[in-house]
Amino acid sequence: MYALARPLLFALDPERAHAHSMRLLELGYHSGASRLLWPRPRPLPTRAFGLSFANPVGLAAGLDKNGEHIDALFALGFGFVEIGTVTPRPQAGNPKPRLFRLSGDAALINRMGFNNAGVDALVRNVERSRRRGILGINIGKNKDTPNENAADDYLLCMQRVYGLADYLVINISSPNTRGLRELQGEDPLRRLLGSLREQQERLAVMHGKRVPMLVKLAPDLDETTIDAIAVVLNQAQIDGVIATNTTLDRAPVLDHPFAHESGGLSGQPLYGRSTRVLRRLRARLDERVDLIGVGGVMSAADAAGKVAAGAALIQLYSGLVFTGPTLIRDTVDAIRRRRESPSR
Repeated sequence: MYALARPLLFALDPERAHAHSMRLLELGYHSGASRLLWPRPRPLPTRAFGLSFANPVGLAAGLDKNGEHIDALFALGFGFVEIGTVTPRPQAGNPKPRLFRLSGDAALINRMGFNNAGVDALVRNVERSRRRGILGINIGKNKDTPNENAADDYLLCMQRVYGLADYLVINISSPNTRGLRELQGEDPLRRLLGSLREQQERLAVMHGKRVPMLVKLAPDLDETTIDAIAVVLNQAQIDGVIATNTTLDRAPVLDHPFAHESGGLSGQPLYGRSTRVLRRLRARLDERVDLIGVGGVMSAADAAGKVAAGAALIQLYSGLVFTGPTLIRDTVDAIRRRRESPSR
């Protein structure tokens, strides 16, 4: 079915195509067509961060920034759905056009800039949803909040969504908010995580449950920086890491007319770079720290490669755009085969 719809969607501006896709997704969910068109994968129970997942394949943040389509996304068969990135106050994001499709490279470039309706709108949407699965909420800072005050934004969002989230993600790696990636520096990261971990424990007592906290990192880190970050994460006793966000590297797509566009590159060209970071983090982080592998998962083989590099869970985004919802079942089955034949 997606193979028939894709040419029509790809004829549209990418951001308009995204909006149409979400409307079609909702229509399929409410009509019951989703289950007929895209049968859900067989369960593959997976444990990570102390949580039980129906299967290890989830949706990456960015597709549903405001949590408006949670139930329709779960109906596709995801083991977990991550919404956001959300900021304390609504913001429009960067000027359009800000999303570019590189079809021949199976890639996207985006400079959305944390466009979202604000944390209060997201909370209302989550409260209305049925949430039939593990829900992650990805939080960030407003673009006009200076880095020295960034913790205030993360703390506010964390307090607002804590009771609704199954896990939280601290996004310090988007390339589309000026200066955000500076928070990945050793000292800024240590200070930020210190504040957030203290609040995490306070909120755990207040709500009677401990919600795991993850950090999402960039793929454009050198080995020395990765090692330094791993030390900070281990010391902070972080629950998990998402590797990785989008890349600023254009080497794989230099011949494309959109190569000069600013923003983060995702899709197939990101796979090698993101998997390199994933593999090094797995070697440097404590065993108790689970990792989510995301970036360039366009096929079942790509998912298996992420697991081989140390991922406990996988997330999809660009792969859905180019392949469609059947990728969910294919990746779950690939991970199932790997578990049944660990020598593969």
